Amino acid sequence: MYKNILVTGGAGFIGSNFVNYWAQNHPQDKIIVLDALTYAGNRHNLANLENNPNFSFIHGDICDRTLVDNILEKENITTIAHFAAESHVDRSILTPSAFIQTNVIGTFTLLESFRHHWAKQNQPQEYRFLHVSTDEVYGSLDIDDPAFTENTPYAPNSPYSASKAGSDHLARAYYHTYNLPTIITNCSNNYGAYHFPEKLIPLMVINILLGKPLPVYGDGQNIRDWLYVKDHCSALDAVLHRGKTGETYNIGGNNEVKNIDLVKLICQIMDEIAPDLPVKPSSQLITFVKDRLGHDRRYAINSTKLKTELNWQPSINIETGLRETLQWYVNNPQWWQPLLSADYQNYYQQVYKK
Repeated sequence: MYKNILVTGGAGFIGSNFVNYWAQNHPQDKIIVLDALTYAGNRHNLANLENNPNFSFIHGDICDRTLVDNILEKENITTIAHFAAESHVDRSILTPSAFIQTNVIGTFTLLESFRHHWAKQNQPQEYRFLHVSTDEVYGSLDIDDPAFTENTPYAPNSPYSASKAGSDHLARAYYHTYNLPTIITNCSNNYGAYHFPEKLIPLMVINILLGKPLPVYGDGQNIRDWLYVKDHCSALDAVLHRGKTGETYNIGGNNEVKNIDLVKLICQIMDEIAPDLPVKPSSQLITFVKDRLGHDRRYAINSTKLKTELNWQPSINIETGLRETLQWYVNNPQWWQPLLSADYQNYYQQVYKK
């Protein structure tokens, strides 16, 4: 069956990768992107779709109930893929209110609108509300702890992860209370093209290209499980087509890496692929800075459920995906250079000042 799919936050990092993936792999489906175009949203991420008759873009806020109602009705939406979120832990520490507004109130607004739209259409079984969330809702792991599963208790440690936990609980509640066909996914750290420069991997790449220090929090021993964004998109495809409503699926990359080891690997690859670096070897730029408040020590995802039930597993290891990602940033300075605005520089100073 053809889908009319509303992608919230579709101009952001994961959202735009998903939109480009979906247009390529399901060209018969109609895609409507709703994005507020805050600092991390970028229309250029979707430039290759502007002339696609099955693609349209709406500049707006997911908290605007009237707007959402109108989109669902006018476009006869059958599926919502909900990516729109404030997503950076450091920003949530500086200004938590925006995270509550977008992640909790925005998700509630979408769920309510979709519930009424679904009811008007006599509750079609094929409708879906995909809520894309994070592994950070589970809290932090010790080195020897088993990886997060779908049954791991929630224990968020930052305003960001707490707001995402709240939105997860709302999505779950709407399934159990109203039988709304929701599905929740919790993913590990993503990386790939179109990633806003304040995030770890693009921050390191761009600073290497500019010859600036590479700020590493604390002792650099924090561990993350890295998921290539294209693998994430294929997992979401499997969830939307074969997943069960009311279920949660964890999506991981099977790539646990210490932050300092990741930064050293980035330096090594950049020294190989980037011509005329201002500082070489770039590992000379590594600078340890004061640790982030409430910094979770380790995240790790167990994706067994996704593998056994939906026959999905990641296909790209960290070395291959990272090399492709770094090459993209080297090749596309026209994408990232305009993002290094005065506001970005001010934020950078707030977070990484000595």
